[in-house]
Parts: sequence; structure tokens; C-alpha cells
Amino acid sequence: MRGNGAGRWLPAFLVLAAVWGNSFFFIKVAVTELHPLQVSFGRMAVGAAVLLAALAVSRRALPRDPRLWGHFQVASVVLTTLPFTLFAYGEQYVSSVVASIWNATTPLCTLAFTLLLRAEKPTAGRMAGLGAGFAGVMVVLGVWQPISGGQLGGSLACFGAALCYGIGGAYLGRFVTGRRSEPPVVLATGQLLSGTAQLGVITLLAGVPLVDTDVTADVWWSLLALGGLGTGVAYLLLYWVQKQAGVTTTSTVTYLLPVFAALSGVLVLDEGLTWNQPVGALIILAAIALTQGVIKPLKKRAPAPAA
Repeated sequence: MRGNGAGRWLPAFLVLAAVWGNSFFFIKVAVTELHPLQVSFGRMAVGAAVLLAALAVSRRALPRDPRLWGHFQVASVVLTTLPFTLFAYGEQYVSSVVASIWNATTPLCTLAFTLLLRAEKPTAGRMAGLGAGFAGVMVVLGVWQPISGGQLGGSLACFGAALCYGIGGAYLGRFVTGRRSEPPVVLATGQLLSGTAQLGVITLLAGVPLVDTDVTADVWWSLLALGGLGTGVAYLLLYWVQKQAGVTTTSTVTYLLPVFAALSGVLVLDEGLTWNQPVGALIILAAIALTQGVIKPLKKRAPAPAA
């Protein structure tokens, strides 16, 4: 942790958790009347507009390095274009709370890919955490009971989004965020602009209009909140908290997302919960704690020496 006290960054940290946790609520409302591609394109476009305004206020300019824009295109595929669309698709069939639980597996997915890329060494704690995380996923899914095709497909789509975040996090750290010549807000804006362009082309090629004006006011407000808060302002909060508290502390925001998602999903959307979903979420959180060394795996005791 950096030298600044928790009282300085904790309020922004909690706001970030609330914003991201309630993003699943806004997706659920928006996808009731919009195509998943319209939801992902809309949130990207609004988020990019918010960050462009932040650039103008801070008098920053977009990067000019063409290689960096190439990295933006790759990062956008696995960090925004695919996962945003997969979450929107998945929440047609699963609750916003379940989607947030799948999102909580992102640290495990990130670790799995870093181990495959040999960026980190496989320790006993990390391997035990991956095994426990897999067990937690099976509990959330409820593999012992019949699962309808829609629920299974929705869950797999949300888990696929978490896998994308795992790949994207490793790629971003390798090629983008390590640069010191551009501040984080510039990098975030470039990525969102790239993703907006990608989704605009994909949506039109799929025969889906970019904007559907024939929707209710609730959907419009949800889409604006999802893009302006959950995509635009969230990026600004993320980088500010990272600067104050460090990357490791900031990454723990993932643990709080299912809590805020459950509050809005259960209380506002009247979504139900089965026992295996919160239990599986707790197993996943314990698995993440294992991989990060917060919980140590049990070691076998050495046999007592003979007399």
C-alpha cells in the first residue's frame, strides 16, 4: 500500500465497487428491450464520450504511436468488445447477481493465463486456489441439478467474459499499461475509442441498428448510467485509486461486486437466489485468497523422529 492513508482512497474505492456492482443491474434492465450488441455499443460510446471530456478538461491529447493503437485494438477485443457483449447476452438468461458472481472469477482466470504464459511461478497456494476456484464455479452452476439450455448458455457466456478479462489483463500489462509516456486516462480513452469503433462495425454487419429510439425511458437511463458511470467514470476512479492505494489493493474491488449486485438485483429487480450461488461465490473468494497468499494451504507435518 502506498503512503496515503485508507481514509484518502477508501471512499473512491467503495464508489467504484458500487458503480461496477450495479452495472449488472443496468445491463439487466437495458437488455430487456435492446439487442446485446446495442447494449455493449451504447455503453462503450457513452463511456468514450465521458473520457474524451475528461481529456479535454485535463488538456491531454490522444497518443500518436500507431503501434499503440494496434495494441488498443487487440486489448479492446478481449477487454470490452467481447466481454461486454457476452455479459449482455448472458443476462438475458441469468440474473444480474449470477453474472456478477461469474465476474468475480476474473482474478482466477487472470492467474491461469499468467501461469500458462509463465509470467508467474506455479506455487502450492496458486494451484490449490485454481482447484478450489473450479469447485466454486461448479457449485455456482449447480452441476448436480438439471440446467435449462438458456441458463447454461447464459452462465457460460458470463464465464467466457471473465476469461476474456483474464486474457486482456495479461495482454494489457504486457503491452499497454507499462508505458510511462502516456497517463492512464489517455490509455483508457484510446482503448474505449477502439472498442467503440469495433462494436459499431460489428453491430452494423450483424444487421442491428446502432441506436433504437423505440425503447422506454428506463432503458435509456440504464444505458446512460451503464456507459457514463460503469464504463466512463469507473475508469477514472480505477486509475485514481490505483495511484493512491496501489494495484494489489485496488484489485480487491472485485470481491465487493457481488454484494452490490445482490442488493440491487434482489431488492429492486426481485431476483431470487438459490443456496448454491452465494455458497459458490464464497468458495471462489476463498480460492482467490489462496492464490494471493492471504490464506496459506495446509502443509503435511513431518513425522516425529524415532526415539
